[in-house]
Amino acid sequence: MTSYKEEGLAYEPWFFTMLLINPPVVRPCEPPAGIAKLLGMLGKHTVRCRVLDANLEGLMHLLKCPVEADDTWSTRASRHLDSNVSALSHPDLYKHRDRYRRAVNDIDRILDQVALSHGVHLGLANYQDLTLSPLRSLDLIRASEQPERSPFYGYFMERLSSIFEDEEPSIVGISLNYLSQAIPTFSMIGLIRKLCPDVRLVLGGGLVTSWLSNPGWNNPFDGLVDDMVAGPGEKPLCDILKLSPLDAHASPDYRPFYEMPYLSPGFVLPYSASSGCYWNRCTFCPEKAEGNSYSPLPVDKSISDIEGLVDSKSPSLIHFLDNAMSPALLTAIIDNPPGIPWYGFARITRHLIDPDFCRSLQGSGCVMLKIGLESGDQGVLDALNKGIKLEETSMALKNLRDAGIGTYVYLLFGTPSETYREAKNTLDYVVEHHKYIGYLNLAIFNMPAYGPDAEDLETEDFYSGDLTLYRQFRHPEGWDRKRVRTFLDREFRRTSKIQTILRRDPPVFTSNHAPFFFMSTGE
Repeated sequence: MTSYKEEGLAYEPWFFTMLLINPPVVRPCEPPAGIAKLLGMLGKHTVRCRVLDANLEGLMHLLKCPVEADDTWSTRASRHLDSNVSALSHPDLYKHRDRYRRAVNDIDRILDQVALSHGVHLGLANYQDLTLSPLRSLDLIRASEQPERSPFYGYFMERLSSIFEDEEPSIVGISLNYLSQAIPTFSMIGLIRKLCPDVRLVLGGGLVTSWLSNPGWNNPFDGLVDDMVAGPGEKPLCDILKLSPLDAHASPDYRPFYEMPYLSPGFVLPYSASSGCYWNRCTFCPEKAEGNSYSPLPVDKSISDIEGLVDSKSPSLIHFLDNAMSPALLTAIIDNPPGIPWYGFARITRHLIDPDFCRSLQGSGCVMLKIGLESGDQGVLDALNKGIKLEETSMALKNLRDAGIGTYVYLLFGTPSETYREAKNTLDYVVEHHKYIGYLNLAIFNMPAYGPDAEDLETEDFYSGDLTLYRQFRHPEGWDRKRVRTFLDREFRRTSKIQTILRRDPPVFTSNHAPFFFMSTGE
């Protein structure tokens, strides 16, 4: 049996009775923050615990598999695979966008070639089974019944068998956050049930939270999964383990992840100072539709956490995961700079209209802010209840650029209040402000399946499947998805000044790697 310690993919094992797993497939550029939070809480309770980043390890395992290269691209990708993987961990690559793009696309090519024989399109952030859908519970159950179908099966079998031989855990917790993780997760669950049939299996994470928010939820995984947890998992896990809730806050514990070879130049520290969104008023927002309330950690606790984590392992970058960093948190970071570059999501508020505040943000280490603008039309913003004004957004974008802070702007097309005219206004707004926009994320609106905002709209099934999170709707002005896509492809993306912005976007890793380019090139 191959030693994963010898391959440099593991840390010295802890004694444990609980195993926490991050399953494939998500971008392997930083450790799983949710598991680190659970690990910190369990450590305070002196629960014996072990963690497994099966996402990073599984992808690295597949990249070592032989590839039958019968075309020029695959041959080149195979020849340069080791150097491409290594380059992603060094800052020099992020000075050369073309070399970076080629390295990422070549790695994706190898993963896809390895997985195709299993009927799967696979990449560093993608898992598409050609016969099973993550939107159908019967397909997920089928994945659990036939784990050998998974391209990760060899890795799962080898790694889990080794762990269970060391010591069989009493509880296995799996963090399922994205659709790209769903089928691999249930393949893993099926194998765990065969290897360790009596283990208590707990499933949590963002995707599970969305499933459980369905008012008609009727658990189809009863008998396969013992517990399903919605929202932050610390208290539910305490209840499962029959532990008393902690009197004091527990800082996340990233120690098991420090030496793992994530595909970023240095260790990236993900940190969340809150759950939910402090604004929580946007129309059609999934957070609001799912009833996720805002729960912030006191800013002094967050600052203390960050100081302790930075002292423990000086990261190359701090990634704030909050849906929107509150002005109070931004101010506290200015007053207590971490000494490390950082980035995160922020709303347009009066603070960003103040040039001095923006310069202070940059002085605290802020290298990039992600901005959920959604539209360049004020009427659409008002209809979405975004609570922002375009005049203020223009000032904020200019102030951030002048202060040396990059921006990653998110746009949303096809909302019920938008027509071609409003979409064209967004195009014009981006062109007018192109000098102040570092990166763009373009999305087409999906109607949340549950929530009160769609009551006046005619809706129908979007994707077939009992686990779908969205519904199709009949646009009141006929501005349907097909027309939106045509506009984006034929007009928006073909506008030269917008093309320049879009060409900067890092493939696959997008906003996770964008700060490194800004730090390297200033663009």
